[in-house]
Amino acid sequence: MPRGTLEVVLVSAKGLEDNDFLSSVDPYVILTYRAQEHKSTVQEGAGSNPQWNESFLFTISDSASELNLRIMDKDKFSKDDFLGEATIPLDAVLEEGTFPETAYNVVKDQEFCGEIKVALTFTPERGDSYGHNAEGESYGGWRESSREF
Repeated sequence: MPRGTLEVVLVSAKGLEDNDFLSSVDPYVILTYRAQEHKSTVQEGAGSNPQWNESFLFTISDSASELNLRIMDKDKFSKDDFLGEATIPLDAVLEEGTFPETAYNVVKDQEFCGEIKVALTFTPERGDSYGHNAEGESYGGWRESSREF
């Protein structure tokens, strides 16, 4: 598994459920990769088609292979509402390095409820090519075993 940094550019969403009675939806996104979590800014009054254009960085160092985006509606006087979520598989971006702005389906209760646009860039650690460090590799340790005792 490669090690490095994943940059997630949260671009926009469209077609989100507008379930507020008196005002429009104030959406934000909680981005989660394993135990790492980031929260976007709240787009007040943006309704069902918010624009964020924000970047977030995650450290990739293990075999977890997906990024989860939970879209929420910020409420002032009650608990924030869950609008839907998107799960993005990371295997392809870890291999390719860059995924341009792509729309992913937002799902709530196993039903399509909009889409979210995200761009992804993976930067491997220097000298790391899928876990192999070419400079520090040794083959067999022959120097250590040839010492006289």
